[in-house]
Amino acid sequence: MSGSGGTANPAWTAVDAYSFSHCHPASRPNTTILENTLKATEEAGLPAIAVSPSQGKFLALHCRSHGVTHALEVGTLGGYSAIWLASANPHLVKLTTVEYDAHHVEVARKNIEAAGLSDRIEVIHGAALDVLPKLQEEVKAGKREKFGFVFIDADKVNNWNYFKMALEMVRPNSVICVDNVVRRGKLADADNTEEGVVGSRQVVENAGKEKGVDAVVLQTVGEKGYDGWLWALVE
Repeated sequence: MSGSGGTANPAWTAVDAYSFSHCHPASRPNTTILENTLKATEEAGLPAIAVSPSQGKFLALHCRSHGVTHALEVGTLGGYSAIWLASANPHLVKLTTVEYDAHHVEVARKNIEAAGLSDRIEVIHGAALDVLPKLQEEVKAGKREKFGFVFIDADKVNNWNYFKMALEMVRPNSVICVDNVVRRGKLADADNTEEGVVGSRQVVENAGKEKGVDAVVLQTVGEKGYDGWLWALVE
């Protein structure tokens, strides 16, 4: 989810609209699917905090360029980012996405079914703190493939908990991306004690200390405002 960026600068929004319209023209096969997903999500009353189209495509292109066959998402919302990852990546055999809110799960599953991707996207309903340990057990037992990409976009308080659990389930040279860590620049304000900021600061600081992890924070601007994500390579 990308809901911490605040009001976007009109120029940022204009650049997103211009560049995306040219880099991903309406003739692309997944355009209608993605537009319908956003519309259905809004009509269902879910908050407008999904990744932007450009961000969604960036994540999908990363997975495609690295031949990711199995991916994990923490925080499904209406399924928009999940549909991006699957619809723009023919290599992706299975995306597992975890969502706590029952209404969000219902909406996401309907959107995924309408997109014709139910066979490739598995939506698991439950708290990630409960679900991820079960996935770990399945991976260790060989019942589930290790993941080549992880996108963490849920409650920010548990960013580090999710990150640590994901470390146990990824292949070498995989990426774990944690969204919304910059939080309009609040990340660098040591006096800020908002839960989301503290959770973001924790995952950034700990990722830099974690053995076998090489990470960077990339600040972003666009139609979602000013924010950024942690991009961590698991060596």
